[in-house]
Amino acid sequence: MNDKLEIALKRLNSILPLKESQNKCDPQVKELHQQMLRSFVTRGRILTREEIAQWVSNVPEAVDVLSKRDMVTFSESGEPVGAYPFTMSAREHRVRVNGHQVYAMCALDALAIGPMFKETTQITSHCRVTGDPVTIKMSGETIQNLEKVRDVRFGIAWGAADPESCCADSLCMEMIFIRDNEAAQKWLCDDTEGREVFTLQEAIQFSSQFFVPLLS
Repeated sequence: MNDKLEIALKRLNSILPLKESQNKCDPQVKELHQQMLRSFVTRGRILTREEIAQWVSNVPEAVDVLSKRDMVTFSESGEPVGAYPFTMSAREHRVRVNGHQVYAMCALDALAIGPMFKETTQITSHCRVTGDPVTIKMSGETIQNLEKVRDVRFGIAWGAADPESCCADSLCMEMIFIRDNEAAQKWLCDDTEGREVFTLQEAIQFSSQFFVPLLS
């Protein structure tokens, strides 16, 4: 991993320390979190509160921990909605995996699903700058339609991070796909210090380093 990716990984971990937070959890809660992630691939959805009770003895306590540490997002009624990289909320990044269509919190999250679960995935999204469609087919970390998406870029606007808001509603909203390097450079020009652009291959490595450890 090059210096640029190492710096970005450290920066994202400082904003959303998912693995660190997971390791601080009681073993039951850590296992629950991993089962919530796997449920998106096996069921096409997150576990319900009733299903959570199969994994932990104290559901309210587990929910409180997962929510406060921003590991899982919940609706106003207290039902689980998302567990990075997944969400039940309709977002611009749709991922086909194991026969299910799921949503990813952001572009980086969409790229993580194949590597995390060693599955074949198809990401359907769009360029935030031009509106052009972006379709990425992956098998694990390998891009299967590389000739069609070689020029696609991943962009992140670091300034969108808000300590008063969960990452799903702040930084994730500004982690995007961009059609090509020309469009990416135009996007960068609007905030050269607060924005950063990565090639698709770099972004896949970034996402793998961040998310794959959550399942171990």
